[in-house]
Amino acid sequence: MMNKQKRTSLLFVLLAAIVTITGCSTGGSDNQEAGTAGQGGAATYNFRLAEAHPADYPTTKGDMKFAELVKEKSGGRITIDVFPSAQLGEEKSAIEQVQLGAIEFTRVSTGPMAEFNKDFGVFSLPYIFNDDDHVWRFLQSETGTKLLDSLETSGLKGLTYYSSGSRSFYSTKPVAKLEDLKGMKIRVIENKLNIEIMDALGANATPMAYGEVYSALQTGIIDAAENNYPSYYSSKHFEIAQNYILDGHQRVPEVLLVSKQVWDTLSPEDKAILKEAAVESTEYQREEWAKYEKESEEKVRAGGAVITEVSDADAWKNAVKPVIEKYRTEYGEVLNAIEQAKTE
Repeated sequence: MMNKQKRTSLLFVLLAAIVTITGCSTGGSDNQEAGTAGQGGAATYNFRLAEAHPADYPTTKGDMKFAELVKEKSGGRITIDVFPSAQLGEEKSAIEQVQLGAIEFTRVSTGPMAEFNKDFGVFSLPYIFNDDDHVWRFLQSETGTKLLDSLETSGLKGLTYYSSGSRSFYSTKPVAKLEDLKGMKIRVIENKLNIEIMDALGANATPMAYGEVYSALQTGIIDAAENNYPSYYSSKHFEIAQNYILDGHQRVPEVLLVSKQVWDTLSPEDKAILKEAAVESTEYQREEWAKYEKESEEKVRAGGAVITEVSDADAWKNAVKPVIEKYRTEYGEVLNAIEQAKTE
């Protein structure tokens, strides 16, 4: 039987879809003023963009830059209202609503995108990228573009990627090398791959909701967790787990999406405006991310966190090779493109 939480989530999505259908005139949402004359008789639109992070977060700033550029390039015909702090639902719910056309745009992590397009699961594999430059060489490659385009089969249109840095381990116990993780109880996102990664590194995976991590670290239920610098700071986990080792085991980018239903109703000119604005907003978002990341690092250091560089990256990569090989058949083409991007 379907549990109460799932029934509530499904009801929310269905109600949003009903509102959309009853409020539309020609396909698109109740916020889309289709057919209203704009410049040169072109249609005007008012769209919504769902964002899970708060207003001052780099992804939200990227969303807002995108909206600003769209308004500018369309001469004010197309406006996009950004709703931060999960006002329109958490990421999975927002994706589902965008599929239905109930919300026109959303920005989400590529992590949950694997549920909607299995190829996006490749970003959860460990140590497949050397650094941020390597990530962006791949994302901006032909294969990276193909990944965005492949979302159309899921009722989504990928417009561009955004940055989210890298994820590293932090612990209540000193961590200076791979061996120090052995036997540690480490909080992970609840999925099979993350559990397999912890097993390969010699740690004990402990799936847990993000909101429970602070108290779990405080009470010793877990020894460690993992995330990027900004999340390590904003969650205040650095107050309890003051040992942060920069292993960068995952680099999971963000993606800006538009509903395929909405996209298909737009003119070629308006599609070009949205795509151009999205790509241009990427550079701004990456700059904002870099600044936010640096500020977060400075704040956790000032708060007493001990930051350790990884001295032997090969040891960490070798430990997870069996995990990579297990999924090579599934992600072979993409992994080959990622490997090629190392030397481009």
